[in-house]
Amino acid sequence: MSSFFTLPASQRKRKREDVSAPPITKKRSTTARGNAKGPQRAGAQRPQRDESISSSGSEDDTGRASKGQEEDIISSDSGSEDETAAERRLRLAEQYLENIKGEVDEAGFDAEQIDRDLIAERLQEDVADTKGRLYRHIVTDLAFPQATKTQFRISTDTITSIAVCPPFAYTVSKNISLIKWELPTPSPSHAEAKQRKPPKRTNPPKVRRPTRLLSTRGNKSKAGDSAFMHHTASILAIAASGSGKFVATGGADKRLIIWSAEDLTPLRVFTQHRDAITSVAFRRGTNQLYSASKDRTIKTWSLDDLAYVETLFGHQDEVVDVAALAKEQCVSVGARDRTARLWKVVEETQLVFRGGGGRVSEKNRGSGQAVASFAEGSIDRVALVDEEMFVTGSDNGSLSLWTLHKKKPVFTVPVAHGLDPPLKPEEAFAEETPDQEVPGEPQPRWITALATVPYSDLILSGSWDGNVRVWRVSGDKRRIEAMGAVGVVAQINETVENPANEGDPDGPIRGVMNDIGVFERGDRGMHGICIVIATGREHRLGRWIKVEGKNGAMVLEVPKIVRTQVTDHSKIEDDELVP
Repeated sequence: MSSFFTLPASQRKRKREDVSAPPITKKRSTTARGNAKGPQRAGAQRPQRDESISSSGSEDDTGRASKGQEEDIISSDSGSEDETAAERRLRLAEQYLENIKGEVDEAGFDAEQIDRDLIAERLQEDVADTKGRLYRHIVTDLAFPQATKTQFRISTDTITSIAVCPPFAYTVSKNISLIKWELPTPSPSHAEAKQRKPPKRTNPPKVRRPTRLLSTRGNKSKAGDSAFMHHTASILAIAASGSGKFVATGGADKRLIIWSAEDLTPLRVFTQHRDAITSVAFRRGTNQLYSASKDRTIKTWSLDDLAYVETLFGHQDEVVDVAALAKEQCVSVGARDRTARLWKVVEETQLVFRGGGGRVSEKNRGSGQAVASFAEGSIDRVALVDEEMFVTGSDNGSLSLWTLHKKKPVFTVPVAHGLDPPLKPEEAFAEETPDQEVPGEPQPRWITALATVPYSDLILSGSWDGNVRVWRVSGDKRRIEAMGAVGVVAQINETVENPANEGDPDGPIRGVMNDIGVFERGDRGMHGICIVIATGREHRLGRWIKVEGKNGAMVLEVPKIVRTQVTDHSKIEDDELVP
């Protein structure tokens, strides 16, 4: 009989290999320490596991050149079985990136060229847009002196407000009219015209004017009719949704009317406000609407359901303007309470920013010259630069830059639109024979219109000085810099005593600018910007100002500066970094 001691040494060595197998199963059994039955189940599966490893090892021995490669394969297989779902996704993502990197290396692309890819830049801009941060510096890329002007063909009363939803524009006026326009496509730029063949005709191209598509008008005699689906008094405000589906108007008749943007059919009339509605604004990318009123409140509306949502209280005087961007919040100004308030609708809180300053600090003068100081009596206009910064315009002509982190303006431009000439003694005094020796004082022009291109450094302001002023937010976001006027090459005078004739297309804009609408042409302003202005002989909210001008609207097409390609890489990088 054979026994253990009489067996050959080769057989005893093979049995020793069977005994050495458990360390592998011991590593597998560590995953089930919390289970009391885990070791038994692992032990029951040991023969099958050992056989699979040994068989795979024998097959790998025939295909591999070394035993070290076999051990690496076995360890990687066991690691893939022990990894979690998150680790597996991470490993696959890393493997995918390595594959792409290998393909790119084979194709011969440079890593620096990939970093500058347009898709990567676009993704970065989208992230900044979502966060509501100022990220685009477009002022230096626009040729404001070369802007072209086109008048609307319109015969109506003072245009009080304007809204744009490319390629359409909507205007409202004091004679209770609502008009829909189609804006013309701008002519090719100078650089594009050079590439084309010269035209056979020598006659100048015909100026294309906005086309009047639809119009509707209210009726003052229907003031007591609650079933009348239109306005019964002057329409003071209008806004168009970004989706192009809704148009909202508010008027002195306390009515907020929602219209179908396609055919100007009234969808719903709201009468929750107790006084005139002075401003309306849509939340960017949604159909949520904010309305401001002289009843000192702001109301929110959901146009998806055509329903009223809630009322925001806090202002101590008439709310004359409201603005909103992508976040569920809005900013408003309260006229003579001299405050701007940021409303966080979800949190049901508000931040109060107090104006009323009349002094000009040394840091705001810039050139060091003395600037006249006028007390601020009313904050009339507001526009959002991004989610954390906004600008306001006041009746003393000051343009102020605000940030959410300070309760006072970060920077103020005094008398932004210059001074009016002094009043004549007959206009300043009530006597039949006033004293001609009493000198009058020049008064600042109010800022009656204010607009921005959201998430950029561009600010536009208007008054009755005949020009749309261009301003730029500095790179450190702590200053406002003057960049001239639209369509004007030379420096603008402080007063406009003799405006150009009405028939002169290159002259200043005559009348009070009651509203400004602006949008970008092409993908992210590739072809410049379009500015639409609402003008009138009177202010939109009253008759305090009488200006020689024309009731109507004007389109200003601002082309983009075409930069020539430079072979010097250092110059290209410098151009890209210019704010």
